[in-house]
Amino acid sequence: MRAVPKRRYAGLAVAAAMVAVPLSTGPAASAATARAELNGDWAPFSRCPVDDPAMLAADGEVLVATCVSSYSPSGSIKLGSTEATTGGNDMQFGVIQDTAAGTFTVVPPDGGALVGAPTEIPGGLLGLMCPDDDIPVISDLCDSITDAKLNKVTATVESAGTPTEFNLTSGLVTGQQIVKLPIRIRLENPLLGSTCYIGSESDPVVLRPQNTTPPAVEVQRFDADGTRATTGAMLRFALTGNDQGDSAFAVPKATGCGPFGSLSWAVNLKTGLPSAAGNNNLVLNNASTYSGGLTAPGLVLPNAGKVLSEYWHSAAN
Repeated sequence: MRAVPKRRYAGLAVAAAMVAVPLSTGPAASAATARAELNGDWAPFSRCPVDDPAMLAADGEVLVATCVSSYSPSGSIKLGSTEATTGGNDMQFGVIQDTAAGTFTVVPPDGGALVGAPTEIPGGLLGLMCPDDDIPVISDLCDSITDAKLNKVTATVESAGTPTEFNLTSGLVTGQQIVKLPIRIRLENPLLGSTCYIGSESDPVVLRPQNTTPPAVEVQRFDADGTRATTGAMLRFALTGNDQGDSAFAVPKATGCGPFGSLSWAVNLKTGLPSAAGNNNLVLNNASTYSGGLTAPGLVLPNAGKVLSEYWHSAAN
């Protein structure tokens, strides 16, 4: 075995640049990347795409693979004139560090990087769509909404593409963009139908979150099966207890709301969409971020990615 150049270890500090965002359940993940119950210090990486071809191909020398996870239990989001709280959310992906080029490439799991619980919109459909002034058809429709279930609107944030512009060091400081996250928000209600979205894959909401308070940083080592051990083969960076946010993103208009999109204009009128940058805000409370990888990936050349996958699977319950 050969000594590992210091630059190899840089790939293990990926946790310094991860962020949590309010999110929702996307399409079902494949068996290889579905959520798993993992032992010990592997637990935060339950959806790490360790079986993705790009992760498996990491040799541990030129290309170094790590798992990244970030979780925030609560927060708030303002889109135009609409505000809502967010529940627990989880963001996970793999990262490939090209040590020669000094770049980091995100590898999302199947189904997208974001998974979490829907958020209920305050005021429901009456608050989201119904105007203060009388408007033909729309006002009549709003007057007919007397059932609580018919009024209820939930919003879920879905991935609208692969995260990019990952910045390794920004996670250790405040006020610097950590990652670029394209998302779309799905609005669900019987009258809005199943295709009502704020943003789309072609015109997403683009978040560029940053730390608004500094995290506590800890370096932890653990065995291949997740057991904490001072001489373990795995290294985990933990960044905890800090808040994150973004107040510089724009929000596009809603589309696909109601039959043939007939209610989209009412949603946009009431909620003030599209909304220019500076009128919107994201707050994430008490984020916990982890990055895990081999302590010395260069010692298992050229199969570091495959070894990482093997260790991940060995920790599954």
